[in-house]
Amino acid sequence: MMTAKLPGVGFAAGLTAALVAPAVQGARYDPGANAQEITLGNTAPYSGPASAYGTIAHAEAAYFRMLNEHGGINGRKIVFDSRDDGYSPPKTVEVTRALVEQENVFALFNSVGTAPNIAVQRYLNLKKVPQLFVSSGATRWNDPAHFPWTTGFLPTYEQEGRIYARYILATRPNAKIAVLTPNEDAGRDYLRGFKQGLGDHARQIVAEATYETTDPTVDSQVVMFQQAGADAFFDEATPKFAAQALRRAGALGWKPLIVLPSVANSINAVLKPAGLENAVGVVTGSFLKDPNDPHWRNDPGLRDWRTWMAQYNPEGDPGDVMNVNGYTAAQLMEIVLARCGDDLTRANLMKQALSLHEVALPMLLPGITVNTSADDVIPIRQLQMQRFDGRAWGLFGPVLGE
Repeated sequence: MMTAKLPGVGFAAGLTAALVAPAVQGARYDPGANAQEITLGNTAPYSGPASAYGTIAHAEAAYFRMLNEHGGINGRKIVFDSRDDGYSPPKTVEVTRALVEQENVFALFNSVGTAPNIAVQRYLNLKKVPQLFVSSGATRWNDPAHFPWTTGFLPTYEQEGRIYARYILATRPNAKIAVLTPNEDAGRDYLRGFKQGLGDHARQIVAEATYETTDPTVDSQVVMFQQAGADAFFDEATPKFAAQALRRAGALGWKPLIVLPSVANSINAVLKPAGLENAVGVVTGSFLKDPNDPHWRNDPGLRDWRTWMAQYNPEGDPGDVMNVNGYTAAQLMEIVLARCGDDLTRANLMKQALSLHEVALPMLLPGITVNTSADDVIPIRQLQMQRFDGRAWGLFGPVLGE
């Protein structure tokens, strides 16, 4: 098992010495890499309806700044060129083309969102520019036969949907279920997996509704769910709309079993705007340690993360799990780049990204490791359930995978 070590925050410098690939005879470079720098591109919604996700990219930028202060990776500084796309696919296309054709980035790293990344997936694959560790759980990121230059990062939404469906059936076998999803591929993936998990019990869904990311609210959908008599609610929405649904349910006095997706379980971005009192008892899945959970108070990984936050990301909220997400994704990218050694070709970058075995990262939950292969390019494939107690998420049950 490989464990990442962070220079300057309680670990020895030179974090990935054991992971570095053997030196090759003469360095090799593709566009975006040279003896001094490696340029990574990224798109994220710093503005618009999904702007809460911009926190992830802010954390990644801070992590790369830390690496650069300590000499970079194999002596090369990381240039992290992250641009706002407002979660708008046409804007994503525009800024991604600029990153590839004007800035000559080595790879796109952890760009945010399903619809934005779909808009550029074919283009990046035609250009043979790595689209690495996409910040989305869409099933299409695990299709190396058709998109060999793309990898995901999160567990797939279909897998997550199946896990939640089985949880509902195990705890409320006769539940009357309502489901809210965005009208985009991410929502369709979640719904497909959720119905697969329900199997013959899919008939217990008494109400389904979608929303557009441009809609002002989802209040009417929540009212409909209550009127349909639902007593279980899969609130599969991005942070803004997930919070609206929780808040509206509270205002109606409607108290179903509520399940949130992992992409919308941030206390800061979702539960606080919804009103913490409206979130008590909500359940979700996670693969990351929640910095608010007192269970991790003395955990070395969390202590180092807090030190890093204070020193390198002081504007970020130490209670926001999206900062943990960005930190963890950046650590994974660091490991892959370190393993490339002096062979900084895009083909070798993909080779290293697709040959990870039981990589343990400090802020992943115990029992969850990173694994990739040429046939299965999703790095994280496990979740653990957790429940909100009004203050923090509390884990329960085993680590779940398929």
